[in-house]
Amino acid sequence: NTAPQNMEKRYANVYQSWADHWNYDDVSEDCLRLNVFTPAIADGKKRPVMVWLHGGGFTNGNGIEQDGYNGENLCRFGDVVFVSVNHRLGPMGFTNLAGVGGQEFAASGNVGMLDLVAALEWVRDNIANFGGDPGNVTIMGQSGGGAKVTTLTAMPSAKGLIHKAVVLSGAGVKTGEKEYAEKLGSYVLKEAGLKSKDIGKLQEIPWQEYLVLANKASAKLSEDLGPATGGYRRGFSPCADGVYIPQHPYFPEASPSATDVPMIICSTMNEMAPSRTDASLENITLDEVKERVKERAGFGAGFGDKAGEVVDAYAKTFPDLKPIEIWTLVSANRQGVVTLADAKVKQPAPVYVAWFCWQPPLFDNRMRAFHCVDICFWYYNTDLMLTHTGGGARPRRLSEKMAGTLVQFMKTGDPDGGGLPAWLKYTTENGEVMVLNDVSEVKNDPDREARKVIPVS
Repeated sequence: NTAPQNMEKRYANVYQSWADHWNYDDVSEDCLRLNVFTPAIADGKKRPVMVWLHGGGFTNGNGIEQDGYNGENLCRFGDVVFVSVNHRLGPMGFTNLAGVGGQEFAASGNVGMLDLVAALEWVRDNIANFGGDPGNVTIMGQSGGGAKVTTLTAMPSAKGLIHKAVVLSGAGVKTGEKEYAEKLGSYVLKEAGLKSKDIGKLQEIPWQEYLVLANKASAKLSEDLGPATGGYRRGFSPCADGVYIPQHPYFPEASPSATDVPMIICSTMNEMAPSRTDASLENITLDEVKERVKERAGFGAGFGDKAGEVVDAYAKTFPDLKPIEIWTLVSANRQGVVTLADAKVKQPAPVYVAWFCWQPPLFDNRMRAFHCVDICFWYYNTDLMLTHTGGGARPRRLSEKMAGTLVQFMKTGDPDGGGLPAWLKYTTENGEVMVLNDVSEVKNDPDREARKVIPVS
């Protein structure tokens, strides 16, 4: 079952619904579920285990919502075990009541993450029965799932349950702030018309009603606080509470909870592809791009008065790209990836960085290397995701190399030998990045000069 969430407004745009063809599942509070794919059960083998954490920004999604998440093909391809997880999301998983309820509710703001720790404990205790090795577990997530990966690596309770990590399009360098999360909890209680002594009555509210009132509380708090600054999360998401998550995962420095965990970090070249659903934007001018990214760029705030300088820097670094492509590059800038890599590389375990630049021949080539497109390549599912890849031999060739490389990383902690060219470890000095395309190659920080003008948050 899918965790309680608002399903009615998700991807109402017909083009996006068609391209991403989300699989909607039953929504229920009975949502702590695992899906296990395995080549064989209890055959004596100890296979590497992949634990997939879905995206959705901590507020929506589920472990089977997209065919690209299907674990069967990777299991057969690499002789591995694949696990996907559902857990509490949004207000159900991240309403922090510690400020109004005291020690009894100390864990309340992070129960959605503690669900994932419980899932990893289940894997440790049971995956051998499904042919898996509990001592070789890779966690991997995309977008919000990527932030779940980095957050788990900062949780002492997850230490020893994770042996490798893969972060796709969701750096998650910071969590939410404790002060904000506790204030949001007080707004929820007020919206429910309850006093601190009556917190237990929140349990009596049907989840549908609770989501409505909690989201109203979040909107009121945002209105009272004004625009967010500093790159911290708002809304219902994990927070560095000093106990279950002692610090921000990778800010100002990496958490010590996963110093021995190797990590792959990958983003796509054009995470936000606005012309995918609006063909007229293909003809946008560079000046219009500058106006567009003043207020908003991709998932985050815009660049304000720096917008012109940022756009010009990317146009200079990538002179062959159209203004619409510069827009996507600016909105999908790799600053978060590099910040995460620079923090993680100071630890003993190696870091490998990738940039997925392969573009599908769909929507008159308007889709580009968009957010989510790379998932099916890693999991050998390009022929299941025809509306992302077009299917056929071309995407499958790259997928074989990426899936092979992922399996090699799962086995050894080193991606070399899986089919891609030699993948050099990341260093802050050179910024080595595997550029994934029909012909993949390692480059040294190809967008470094452009990123220099991006305001630091």
